Order: sequence, then structure tokens, then C-alpha cells
Amino acid sequence: MTAGLADGLALLLCDPSPALRYRVLTELMDVPPDDPEVTDLARLRAATLELMVGASADPKALAFALCRWAYHGIGRDHPHVAAVAERLFALQDGDGSWPLRLFRRGRSEGVYSMAPLQVALPLRGLAAAGYATDPRARRAYDWLLGHQLDDGGWPMGEAHGQPGFIAGYRKLPGSRGCRTTTQGALACLVLHDELAHAPRTRRALDLLLQRESRDEWALGAEVARLTGREPPSGFVTYYARFDLALVLDIAARAGAAPDDARIAGLVEFLEQRRGPFGLWEHPHHPDLSRWLTFDLLRSLRQLRSGDWSGVAPRVPFRAYPHRRHRY
Repeated sequence: MTAGLADGLALLLCDPSPALRYRVLTELMDVPPDDPEVTDLARLRAATLELMVGASADPKALAFALCRWAYHGIGRDHPHVAAVAERLFALQDGDGSWPLRLFRRGRSEGVYSMAPLQVALPLRGLAAAGYATDPRARRAYDWLLGHQLDDGGWPMGEAHGQPGFIAGYRKLPGSRGCRTTTQGALACLVLHDELAHAPRTRRALDLLLQRESRDEWALGAEVARLTGREPPSGFVTYYARFDLALVLDIAARAGAAPDDARIAGLVEFLEQRRGPFGLWEHPHHPDLSRWLTFDLLRSLRQLRSGDWSGVAPRVPFRAYPHRRHRY
């Protein structure tokens, strides 16, 4: 362990969050689960995190609660987590999806007949909580994969038999699909032990990595939500911000190798923005810098064992390119 990395880990262990200290010890320092400090932190992390979501029947709210608890290391073994998961499964239709009407209320209700995020959002929460191999989750995965485009992406949705409109920030180079929807689908697939490294998952990842943009202002957006610092919002726009930390997390879980040119470029960009004490500063919430640093270090560590490199070229991306005036 280099001195810089050791200093960074020491700063992470100074954080007041028992959940963060637990994850640093177990996932970055390989401290065994029966270690007295780890055991004590495991008890404290559940006691310090709010575990009730009321009587909500909103699948997005239920799924987000599962994602947030999982990010703090609390899964299906906790009775409250299990209860919320069962409430979410109870809203599931027989074909494995969740009714679109539960997500798109108001003016757009009834316009779209299908949107992959109607499955990707609840499925991510269930998979994160430890239900990826549950037969009910398997039906959801089958539904999601059944709507994958031939080019590897996922469409935004379907309205009146036609594909939904894809705004500039949601375009996906090399695909007719939607970047935010494809990213949402990947966030589910990489939480399944077998599907994470499947060819269809890696084909979609190849497309996502092809978009080369460096939205430094969006770094750590998902960390801010998963720690409760920011609320989740939107449906089609749920993954509107191109969070490089989330992209790196998805790539690492899918088994991407550090010698992939797109991954190497992303890692180089992030390393250049690492502070002198080994931390990455969160662009909007400085108090989350330790959480963001942990998230990135965990992904970088997992990349070391990656064995997959994509073939799609690097494409400099701008959501809305400047157009020349004719006069």
C-alpha cells in the first residue's frame, strides 16, 4: 500500500459515518467480518440509518430506499428491508414489469405503452438489496433484456407504436437507444452475478463508454442521492446527469479492464482531480468527499481484476453542438 493511499484510507476512517467506516474496513482493507471493530460498526450502521418509508406505494420510492440501505451495507437480512422488498414485489405484474402508470402520472399518462425504466428502477433496488436471483427478479431481468435493441442499447420508450423522443443529453453514440435508459438497465444488470459479465451487458457498456464527455460538475451525483444528501427525482431524467463515478462503478462491476482505452482515459481524468491528501472533493457537497473517495477507490480496486476491453471507438460528445449560422 502506497503512502498516499494509506493517508487517504486513514482520512476515510475518520468519517463519523459507521457505515462508511465499515465499508472501508471490509471492502478496501480486507478486515474480516468477525473483527471486533467491524462487528461493532455493523451494529451501529443500522441504528443510525432511517429504515422506514411509511405506507408509500410508489415503486420508485421503495426501490430508492432499498438502494440507499444497500449502499450503507444493509440488505435483505434486515426485517425492514425484507418488508419493503415484498411491498415492491407485490406491485409487480405477471410479465415481470411494474405498471408504467405508477411512474408517469399526469399529462403523459397513457401516452407511452412501455418504458424500460419502469423495470430498471425497481429492479436495481431489489438487486442491490440481495434479491437479484429471486425468481420474481429473474422475470424482471427477462422483461428488461427482451426490450434491448439489436445494437445493444435500450429505447427511451414507446408511444403509439413509435420510439420515444430522445433529447440531446440522452443520446447514445452508436445506438438508436437512450443513454439514460441504457445506463439504468446496466445499473441493474451489473448487480447480477451472471448477467454482469454477459455479452449483452458488455455490449451495452461498450456503447456507454463510447460517449466521451467529462462532466466534472456531475461527479458524485449518485453518491449524493444514496447518502440522502439529495432526493431522487425524475423518471426518464432519473439518470440525466452523466456521473463519471457511477459510470466507473458500472464498468468495474461488468469486469472492464484498466487497459481499455476508454477506461484508461477516464481513470487518468479522475486521478488528475484527486487532492494532495488522497481525497476527491465532491463538487457540490464537500461533506461527501470521503464517501465519493471510497466509491471511486472501490471501483478502481475492482478494475484491477477486469478482463474485458470493448471495441467501440471513443466519441467526443456534446449534448447540443453549436450550429453555424447561415448568415
